[in-house]
Amino acid sequence: MDLDVVNMFVIAGGTLAIPILAFVASFLLWPSALIRIYYWYWRRTLGMQVRYVHHEDYQFCYSFRGRPGHRPSILMLHGFSAHKDMWLSVVKFLPKNLHLVCVDMPGHEGTTRSSLDDLSIDGQVKRIHQFVECLKLNKKPFHLVGTSMGGHVAGVYAAYYPSDVSSLCLVCPAGLQYSTDNQFVQRLKELQDSATTQKIPLIPSTPEEMSEMLQLCSYVRFKVPQQILQGLVDVRIPHNNFYRKLFLEIVSEKSRYSLHENMNKIKVPTQIIWGKQDQVLDVSGADMLAKSITNCQVELLENCGHSVVMERPRKTAKLIVDFLASVHNADNNKKLD
Repeated sequence: MDLDVVNMFVIAGGTLAIPILAFVASFLLWPSALIRIYYWYWRRTLGMQVRYVHHEDYQFCYSFRGRPGHRPSILMLHGFSAHKDMWLSVVKFLPKNLHLVCVDMPGHEGTTRSSLDDLSIDGQVKRIHQFVECLKLNKKPFHLVGTSMGGHVAGVYAAYYPSDVSSLCLVCPAGLQYSTDNQFVQRLKELQDSATTQKIPLIPSTPEEMSEMLQLCSYVRFKVPQQILQGLVDVRIPHNNFYRKLFLEIVSEKSRYSLHENMNKIKVPTQIIWGKQDQVLDVSGADMLAKSITNCQVELLENCGHSVVMERPRKTAKLIVDFLASVHNADNNKKLD
């Protein structure tokens, strides 16, 4: 074989080997770095840009796509111990002509974490209102979406600031008072009674605990490699003390049932999306909300757990778009009348 051809194959092989070896090394040695690269890649692919905005000395980090237009902007609030990028799986299926804003909740990811911050649901609602005013997002009423803890905050926000919100989507929200506790809530109460805060199921500190949390939150049984589980844990461990503090705050007497106490004040068109097999927050909460909110539409998803956004992103996006279209058309018809 010609020497030049051999050299060409050697060079080509070396060129390909470098990124492959880098990927393998990252996967085996630095899985947390690989997870960060993954989110960066998907933000870039989906056209989501990261920005920062300040209210006095407080910094909010958020990602966005598009610009405000004739349709309402969409503000998306993530759940406990997550971050703005959890919405990327849904963003993938949302039309690119919508103005989307995903914010890191107080103390999460790029948003300020302060020991002086009020982490109660009321405190978080006030912080999100500051963020909304910083962006002038409420110049025109926007569509507010929240899941789990973010749904708790979103529902109370709609009750406190009705003129800001044109419509509301609550995805398996926290903050409701049930007549009977499910197994997860019973376990939490046992931990609180025993003052054992190191074993909260939603705050894993080992790959095994991470796997258990994923099984708790999902109906679909994801087969996650051990290295990825380790990476997910490595990313979270530096924040676990904060997560414990936050968790104890949002399940305290002051915050635990804030949505329940304010749901009858929600007057905007509201969509409830809930996984029927939710083991964290019982699906019967959807009926509770529907009976208290006048203009309410409920969507229950079969074979779906608490992590609706991760398990059924395409369906979630379609439901949001269809709901927005129905509300938008209804508003247009009222104007014509």
